[in-house]
Amino acid sequence: MPFNWRRPFRNREDDEAVNDDTATPDAGVLSDGSLRYTLEKGGNDSKPSYQEASGAPVERDSPLGYEVGPVTIIFLNISTMIGTGVYSTPSAILAGTGSVGLAMIFWTLGFFTSLSKLAVYLEFAAYFPNRSGGEVAYLEQAYPRPKWLFPTAFAFQTVVLSFSSGNALVLANYLFRINGHEPTPWELRGVAVAGYTVAVLFVIFHTKFSYYVSNSIGIIKLITLTFIALTGLVVLGGNIPASRIPDPHSNFRNAFQSLTPEGATAYGLTNALYRIIFSYAGFEQAFNVVAEVKNPVKQLKRNAFLSLFIVTLLYIFANVAFFAAVPKEKLAEAKLTAASHFFVNVFGDTGSVRGLNFLVALSSFGNLVAVLLGVSRVIRECGRQGVLPFPRFWASTRPFHTPLGPYLVKWSLTVIMIIAPPAGDAFNFITSLQVFPNAFFNLLMGIGVYVVRYRRKRLNLPRPDFRAWDALAVFNILVNTYLIVMPWYPPAGGQYAGDVSFWYATYAVTGIGIILGCGIYYILWVYVIPRLRGYRLRQQVLFFEDGAQSHQLLKIPVQELAEWDSKHDAVGRPLDRTTHIGVDNRSSDDQQDKEKGGLSASVSAGNGDSEK
Repeated sequence: MPFNWRRPFRNREDDEAVNDDTATPDAGVLSDGSLRYTLEKGGNDSKPSYQEASGAPVERDSPLGYEVGPVTIIFLNISTMIGTGVYSTPSAILAGTGSVGLAMIFWTLGFFTSLSKLAVYLEFAAYFPNRSGGEVAYLEQAYPRPKWLFPTAFAFQTVVLSFSSGNALVLANYLFRINGHEPTPWELRGVAVAGYTVAVLFVIFHTKFSYYVSNSIGIIKLITLTFIALTGLVVLGGNIPASRIPDPHSNFRNAFQSLTPEGATAYGLTNALYRIIFSYAGFEQAFNVVAEVKNPVKQLKRNAFLSLFIVTLLYIFANVAFFAAVPKEKLAEAKLTAASHFFVNVFGDTGSVRGLNFLVALSSFGNLVAVLLGVSRVIRECGRQGVLPFPRFWASTRPFHTPLGPYLVKWSLTVIMIIAPPAGDAFNFITSLQVFPNAFFNLLMGIGVYVVRYRRKRLNLPRPDFRAWDALAVFNILVNTYLIVMPWYPPAGGQYAGDVSFWYATYAVTGIGIILGCGIYYILWVYVIPRLRGYRLRQQVLFFEDGAQSHQLLKIPVQELAEWDSKHDAVGRPLDRTTHIGVDNRSSDDQQDKEKGGLSASVSAGNGDSEK
């Protein structure tokens, strides 16, 4: 691919271009074939960075503020990781691996799979320290061509799968465990909807308060899981009456002896790994709010790893506690309430057990809050790319300075997915359904690290502040390849012998259908329909009155393309900076003040709510 310099790279001059109010629109622009990289700077004290021009515009001042510090990074990740997984998946993991010893190895393996992915995220954050949204921003920059393909595909699957019904159902299960009531399917669904609605209300009205709630519940989660881990050590010491736990060491004798005659199967091991990944999911949550973090690379490098290390230790010791207190046969059949069996065996069926179940329910609720905070930024970033209709709905933070639109979308889809699927299979199917497309995009992101390295080397750009070890990057690629290939291997009992009552690979086919649907939509929207109707898509930068920015994709008639391209830069900003379309009737001087920052200036949006 031929490339040419629009401007040679020099750190001092590029910094001046970003901060010089008189800089020309083409200052700090590099070209590599059809790719054009613009130098952008956010307000989070990160260095100026190059990003491909078709990506969502960098917001010079985050409309969501800068409330994410070291403590919030740690507890945002912890609150997402310690949710329902460690309390609900040990049974499925034990059943899938077939033995206590192999189950413990898988919980340890979860640390290394998460660490490899964390390293990839950190390297991308070092390249693009001004962008929130995590994976959505990194895929957009790793694969900018075909133009808008990956933003469209990822936005489509992110919105379609932006539900937390599995966690909401586990929350409802433990709430019913508190009073000892066995719920009907519709009672379970009703409580799950109510619990999730309360979580959404907690985050809608104030960003700083949302982080405060997440941090507070995260502290309670740490205390709860530490209590379980320490209680397990007490059990192993033989300090629990033999009438409740006759032999706390029984599960650890012949730890690799299989629960079933057929032993571990490829299908079972794959499902166990899916549950492990589900349990560790959230170690990357802070990357979804990078634009709200001051000096993000330094803070994430230190605190994201610390949160992962803390949770790994607690997960391992919590599982030791479960195996010490609950016979493995009973634990394998416990479904979603493994922790409840642990509490009953250790403390008896008393009021204290109900209190402990409440702590687990509170942990599940905190997970819902933390996921809402992170995923709302992902959905918002999808909208800011311009590939979704109604850009104001996705990007604006009015009226509460929170991403209200993404919150409402996530609530709606979660309620639908709580009510629609069969109650008995909902958790297992939805868990697997979300992991499969994620594995596909994670595989592309792992490969994307090498793509970005190659392009930056061609452009003679400096090394980032963090670079993942190749061993971790390759391991991440291999794990995600395994997660894509192995779900097709059938279970030992036949095609209906999986962990759901229908065909074992339904979730894999559904995941592929979602990805194919993305591709079909993209081809029709970007190529077929424009050619039939005589127009082409061009991006325009929109500026909203709350300080938010977004791309909007416009339909430009073919005969007007030359004129449009001559009046706009690659990002979609007008070359004539004195031309504006006002959304709030501000004066021209006010508009020019908003444009300070050179390359991060934008045009206001009078038609920001129009469809693509």
